[in-house]
This record gives sequence, structure tokens and C-alpha cells, in this order.
Amino acid sequence: MTAERCRSTADPAEPLSDAELLIGLVVSPSLSAVLGPEITTSVREILVQRYPGVRWQLKMAEDRLVDPPTETLDLLEAARNRVLEENWDLAVVLTEIPLKTGRRPVLTQLSPVHGVGLVSVPALGAVHVRQKVQETTVHVVGQLLGYDAEDLNAQRDLARRAHQLSTDLDERPDDNVVQFTARVLSSNVRLLLGMIRANQPWAFVTRLSRALVVAAATGMLTLVASDLWVLAMAYGPVRLVLLAVMAIGAVSATLILGADLWERPRRRAQREQVILFNLATTATVAIGVVVFYLVLFILSWVGALLLIDEQVLAGVAGHPVNALDYAKISWLTASLATVGGALGAGLEDEDVVRAAAYTRSST
Repeated sequence: MTAERCRSTADPAEPLSDAELLIGLVVSPSLSAVLGPEITTSVREILVQRYPGVRWQLKMAEDRLVDPPTETLDLLEAARNRVLEENWDLAVVLTEIPLKTGRRPVLTQLSPVHGVGLVSVPALGAVHVRQKVQETTVHVVGQLLGYDAEDLNAQRDLARRAHQLSTDLDERPDDNVVQFTARVLSSNVRLLLGMIRANQPWAFVTRLSRALVVAAATGMLTLVASDLWVLAMAYGPVRLVLLAVMAIGAVSATLILGADLWERPRRRAQREQVILFNLATTATVAIGVVVFYLVLFILSWVGALLLIDEQVLAGVAGHPVNALDYAKISWLTASLATVGGALGAGLEDEDVVRAAAYTRSST
């Protein structure tokens, strides 16, 4: 978000004029001769044709960013740093470095929250490389902006998000951190929701194998303890809700703090971008953990029905049991298992957590 385009946020109810987005196209030096200096012009022409509701500006930078061999996440974070330094709105990196998800090679790696996309040019093959690079770059930009070709309102939504991304809040010297964060949130609700949706938070925890294994093991161990049954049936809904919130908060905080997912602005001009990034990251992690909790609740319910005999449970409770009693046991088990998931999350490698939180890939 460049200073020349800095202005107060427009009223969301007003018609949107064409937003201007500045895209940084980072090209590895070894690819410059292959792609040619006209790559920015070609990509811009396709962007204008495909997404007419935006005024596209492209700036090319010849930079490898990191020296191979390197991890994909290192390349992504180096690109993110370049975005902040140059005040770009988005960046697409064209690299000769192979991109992988685990051991599987992929063509692109995206971080919608960072506003960065990586393209592995060798994965495009040896024929018609320039055309393929142009098309892939345009496709990546659309994905970073949450473009969905099947949505009838896709063009309008993309233009709206571009407008919000290119619009800076007016500076108020008397604002404290809380006030500024509240203004960022209220002025960028649609943009924030788009960032969260593009980050696919529902798939977040499934990428953390250790957390899942530890949580599942914890749930199965606690489920067969008769003391747990007594406590669960004695607890009211308020206490069970509080326990669930505390468990979800514990896992979310462990992931965010343990993997250093919280970003700090280096300059005052970066505050809005960094706050949006932190809000999107927190929401991504929290939603992912909530999905994780719901899965554990369902598994606990099934496990309770299979492992806990109704007559034995009635004998421990001292009264006839019903579906609500099984639900309470499953509820408390899911909370305890989620806390166990916090331990599993702490065992995950920091890069694994960061990649799960930030990146998407395609073959």
C-alpha cells in the first residue's frame, strides 16, 4: 500500500471505483533471460483483461531472495519481507527452486495471509514457458485475492477486496494500539474474511499429525475413567463451555506463540498490514482448533457409546442415564483431549506449524 495511494477508507455502501493494486513480480536472476523484460507488461495485459475491475500496476524485481538449497517456507517468508519493505500489495515469486509439500512436488505455493505466491518455473516444463508463466502468475494473483470462478459475484468481490487492500486508514496520532486495531478490523471486515477463507482454516489442524495423535490418545485414555463420568454428569453447561473455551484457547496460544506466528511492524507505515496479518492468523488458528475440537467431540461420542456400558454408567451415576449424560462425557473428554493436543502442538516442528498456518499448494 504505497504512500501515493494512501487515503481514508471509503464508505462500503458507496460504489467502488477501480482500485489500484501494486504487484511485486520477483524473478530469480537465472530465469530473467528465459522470461524476458516484457514479462510484467504481458502479465498486466492478461490481468486487465481477466479482472477488469482493478487498475493493475506491476513492478519487477530481479532477486533470488534465498540461496538454495532452502525450504519453501524460507522463500515465502523472504518474499513477505520484501512485500513489507517495498510497500507492495501482493507479490508473486518466479523461482527455479523446486517447491514441495512434504515429498510431493507442487507447481505453486500460496500464502493468502501474507499476500505472497510462489511459482516453480521448472515445474511448468520446457515448452511455451513464457505463456505458462504468464497464465500461472495471473491465476496465482486471483487465488491470493480469493477469486472463485464458480461464484457469480466473483468479479465484484475481487474488486471489492482489491479496493480494501489498496486503501490505507488515515493516521490518527492520538490512537493507541487497541483503538487502531479496532479501526483496522471495522474497516476491513470483508478483506479479513476473504483472507481467512483463502487460508482454509478448517484444514489447518489436519496438517499437524503429532497434535492429532496425542489428542486422540488422550481422549481414549480419559474416556474409560469412571471419575471422568461422575465429573461430567455433575458439571453444568456453563462449566463445560468454559472448559471448552479454555482448551481451545490453550491450543491456539501454544501454536501462535510456540511457532512465532505473531508479526510485529518494523515501521509505522506497516501497522495496518501487520495487524490484518495477525488478525487473520489468529482467526485461522482459532477456527482450525474449533474444527479440531468438534471432530474430537464426535469421536468421543462414538467412543463413549462403544466403550461405556449403559448399565455400568447407571451404576456409577446412581440414576438411569440418557443421551445427555453421554453428551456431557463426550464434551468433557473433548476438552481434555484438546488440552492434550496443545502438548502435541508443542512437539511439532516450528516450520511445520508455520507452513500449516500459512500455505496452500497445488500440483
